[in-house]
Amino acid sequence: MLPAVGFVGASGSGKTTLISRVLPALRAEGLRVAVLKHAHCGFDMDRPGKDSYRVREAGASEVLIASRSRWAHLGELEGDLDEPPFRELLDRFDPERVDVVLVEGFARECYPKIEVYRPALDEPPRCWPEDPSVIAVATDAPLAVARGVGRLDLNAPLSVAAFLLSHLAETGALRAVRAG
Repeated sequence: MLPAVGFVGASGSGKTTLISRVLPALRAEGLRVAVLKHAHCGFDMDRPGKDSYRVREAGASEVLIASRSRWAHLGELEGDLDEPPFRELLDRFDPERVDVVLVEGFARECYPKIEVYRPALDEPPRCWPEDPSVIAVATDAPLAVARGVGRLDLNAPLSVAAFLLSHLAETGALRAVRAG
């Protein structure tokens, strides 16, 4: 299974912003990075009037859209289902094309996570300090964290990227990537 590190936190805390600022630094280190994002509500990537939208609306259970520069695979789930299993979603990434997955959300899953926490939002942390999977807290305020949990400056994405690289190296994931 591909190594994955998550970013969890309240809505509006800056998870997507942090991921998008950390990702170029990881790419600069030669890593091929994928992102898995949890959407709490339904979402739609298609727009009415587009061919892919029309065939999906007509009943296609899956649609694969491809061009010279990108592809997207959309699948329809029917009925009142549980969330798709986290590990199955991770397994959809191609290890020949991806070295590490940055995950946004999936707070209830057991995998290494960085809590993105802004006390000014007046929202409690999603996982920290109870969840032992939290490896660091990225925050924009002074904050004491327990031993073994890093405190990261939310506004210093290069430091967050360095922390991630160190974590991947310590767990052996980076070594496996570099050897491949």
